[in-house]
Amino acid sequence: MDLFRHGRQSQIETESPLAHRMRPRTLDEFVGQEHIVGPGRLLRRAIQADQLSSLIFYGPPGTGKTTLAMVIANSTQSHFITINAVLAGVKEIREAIAAARERRDLYGQRTTLFVDEVHRWNKAQQDALLPHVEKGTIILIGATTENPYFEVNKALVSRSRIFQLRPLTKDDLRQVAKQTLDNEERGYGKLNVDIHPDALDHLVDVANGDARGVLNALELAVETTPPDENGVVAIDLTVAEESIQQRAVLYDKEGDVHYDTISAFIKSLRGSDPDAALYWMAKMVYAGEDPRFIFRRMAISAGEDVGLADPDAMRVVVSCWEAFERIGMPEGRFHLAQAALYLATCPKSNSTLAFFDALTAVEKEQDTDVPNHLKDGNRDKEGFGHGKGYLYPHAYRDHWVEQQYLPDALQGKMFYQPSDQGYERRIRDEVAQRREAQLAAMVEAGAGDWGLAAGEILTTSPVNKGKEAWLQRTISQSGRNLGAQRDKLFELAGIQRHHLVLDVNAGTGLLTWEAVRRAPEGGVWALTADLQAGEALRQQAERLAEVERPSILIGDIHELETLLSLRDETDLKFDRIIGRNLFTSQLAIGNWQLTIANLVRWLAPNARLTLLQTIPRHTQRLYDLIEWPNDALRQKVAAAEEAIYHDETDPLVNWNERDLAAALQKAGLDVQMTVEKQTAQRRIAADHLARWFPDKNAYQAKASYAQRLRTGDLTNDELTQVTALYRRQLQGRSASWRTTIVYFVGRR
Repeated sequence: MDLFRHGRQSQIETESPLAHRMRPRTLDEFVGQEHIVGPGRLLRRAIQADQLSSLIFYGPPGTGKTTLAMVIANSTQSHFITINAVLAGVKEIREAIAAARERRDLYGQRTTLFVDEVHRWNKAQQDALLPHVEKGTIILIGATTENPYFEVNKALVSRSRIFQLRPLTKDDLRQVAKQTLDNEERGYGKLNVDIHPDALDHLVDVANGDARGVLNALELAVETTPPDENGVVAIDLTVAEESIQQRAVLYDKEGDVHYDTISAFIKSLRGSDPDAALYWMAKMVYAGEDPRFIFRRMAISAGEDVGLADPDAMRVVVSCWEAFERIGMPEGRFHLAQAALYLATCPKSNSTLAFFDALTAVEKEQDTDVPNHLKDGNRDKEGFGHGKGYLYPHAYRDHWVEQQYLPDALQGKMFYQPSDQGYERRIRDEVAQRREAQLAAMVEAGAGDWGLAAGEILTTSPVNKGKEAWLQRTISQSGRNLGAQRDKLFELAGIQRHHLVLDVNAGTGLLTWEAVRRAPEGGVWALTADLQAGEALRQQAERLAEVERPSILIGDIHELETLLSLRDETDLKFDRIIGRNLFTSQLAIGNWQLTIANLVRWLAPNARLTLLQTIPRHTQRLYDLIEWPNDALRQKVAAAEEAIYHDETDPLVNWNERDLAAALQKAGLDVQMTVEKQTAQRRIAADHLARWFPDKNAYQAKASYAQRLRTGDLTNDELTQVTALYRRQLQGRSASWRTTIVYFVGRR
């Protein structure tokens, strides 16, 4: 670049709009989107390690998509090329690919291609990129305001990680404004700007999550407000209101927000929430949606979601629609509101979906002939006997008579099932009674094929078959019961793809690898006090790419801060902390109150602590597995065994689920506790009995079951008799073994 061009470039940068000048250049300057670039998140780690794969940033305007790409450009060692899809075509793509090949061949340097507004390219243009993304010639970073699943080729989507950016919070927007007012080089740090709190609140509120909106309004306010006699540029509420007068509402009549908003409106009608229905409809009207589109969807809802529960619903919607056509806007908004309120407050039934069950039956069943008595007899009644045997309902009492109407192959099939709402409640019993009479009167009644209709579900990643297969193999090694427990725990934990997860008492990795699979764009930390288990986890993790590996921490919970500081990660807060049998492990045995307190301090705001714990005090009693020769001996053994599980000096059994719940509440969590009593078949082997009834010289004899019985009232002869009973009745047999599992969910 020559001196004159450099000077012009500097002038352009100085004179460019404030929003462009204040674009962050590093991750530390970037504001918001903590769920994808916060400390410990996958994207942040990948940027810092310069190990990026192809990415697509998806979100509304002003949330930082282009900015994040520029931050990557300033952080990566690869050659960075920027293209705007509105202005560029296949020619520019070819030039970028050629430059990428040249740099790779001559210098061994990677090339990152950033395509802004990538959804603007047509299929052919997007296809032109695909082979070069697959070969690794370029790393693609795309930015789009449209849903990439609809607007970007599936092939590109499947090879990219998708990160959804959210509208910025009010605190984020205040931070953006503060950075601008403090920055002397690119912002207004050299001016004496005094912005009143209520003025800043107005700018932030009306910008509606759009950083560009705040900066544009702030620029207009500062640039058009002369300083007073003291050189102070005072921005009060009046100036702020003049700078940004109307709230920016994100709404695209053909885009994702359009469909999401109408979906929210219809679901609010279906859910009988008139307040929500009015809100979503107001948002659509405010954004300029065609009221006829809203009426059309309400007419569909009247048939689909209300149906015969209130036959008047369709009449009300159609009447309001006709009135709107005659009156128009703005008065026609009354008719929109009337129709919406009627639908939101009337009884609901989706029984009209029965038609689609009938349609499915038509598609699946073999072509069936119309029963002879239902055929048209006007032309060939005499020749073929069509219509013969038909019973005319009006000739009978109540204008109804039992007779066959369905084809023979579908006798007994029920499509329509009246609900218990509104008008349908009145006809439900009558329909059922007529069906019963009809079935009873038929010679060839069907058995009845009862069916029920079923229904439906922020980042995603390309499918890595090797990784997925390995994770699945690792998970599948757990027993069936452990798998069910794991699934229940993850259901309660509600882990999202971008969450930071800490697995305490990781041990075998039962929870760790499932967490890795469920939070691929977040991060997973696994803590174990067992050195051997920790090393095994690390060896297994080596099979994953570096940025996708869980962080394996070997030590005690009370050492967690030290362990994280060794990785320079002490600023982490976890979205989810999970664990299995923590309080019977080396990490917490005998010190569970302090363990809980230490865990809670690592929870992020609105985070969740989810723990699965087997309660030793409620475990299977051995005396319940035996057929006793007399009740007196059973009572002695039972008393001695119960004493084992109520020993207040034993840290394994001197607590129960209520104690843990109380400790979690004391630590400041709202606690939900689910208790499950499980029974499984367990084979009693010889080594079990050897541990329970060891030789007198055995090392573990002092802590054995037999020794604990001996401390009770049993004599030596009775103990000998008990030992013989257990060996004779239990060895080699399967017993029903009861276990009490408790799930704790603590929310901040």
